[in-house]
Amino acid sequence: MQHPEKHRIRSAFDRAAASYDVAAVLQRAVCERLLALRPEASTETPHILDAGCGTGYGARLLRERWPLARISAADFAASMAAKTAADGIDCVLADIEALPFNPASFDGYWSSLTVQWCDSRRVLAEAARVLKPGGWLALSTLGEGTYSELRTAFAGIDRHQHTLDFSAADQLAEAARAAGLQQVSLHRETITLHYLDLKRLLGAVKAIGANALGPGRRTGMMGKSAWAALSTAYELHRTAAGLPASYDVILLTGHK
Repeated sequence: MQHPEKHRIRSAFDRAAASYDVAAVLQRAVCERLLALRPEASTETPHILDAGCGTGYGARLLRERWPLARISAADFAASMAAKTAADGIDCVLADIEALPFNPASFDGYWSSLTVQWCDSRRVLAEAARVLKPGGWLALSTLGEGTYSELRTAFAGIDRHQHTLDFSAADQLAEAARAAGLQQVSLHRETITLHYLDLKRLLGAVKAIGANALGPGRRTGMMGKSAWAALSTAYELHRTAAGLPASYDVILLTGHK
């Protein structure tokens, strides 16, 4: 039986597919950084998997970098997978914690801003399983500093969970090594996006499906007094560029 949290997260991303590419400024920026760090392929005709492909931005980048490569993709949200397939990329509907591929199928494994929704140990074990010996991995996720301004603004307003419990970078590296990956390397940086007001900031979070939180989340509408208190608290973070939303970006590379 499917875990109810997975069903809810899948539904959130299915709903977000239509607006995702317009809102996903962060995702595009992270993909560009991950591509710059990715290990070199041993051949100009590699078979590469984009695991958790979303609408296919990463898969398209990989196709541009290796025009002769065979690019495959997987996503567990049907509408996301359909948008990727529409670009002529071989895409399957699948959970990256249980990939429907044979062992040693791929020369490269790519996954950008997906593992934060998953069990990282299962994801990395599957990545190692489907990689060929000598194959490379390039993965990005979000760390504990993500949405620090939002968490600070919500502190004292209510006891609900408003952000994901992001993994620590050292835990991700440990999971990669436990999966049998070698030459594991971590790179970390903060990307800060700015918004005109709080409504637009929270709208951008929702538009990419990132409002799909676990137990403890608010299930009803926020009252006027709570919204006013949140707005006042968040305004303390305003800069000349607008209201900031910080993302603690973790980039991990390795080889099998």
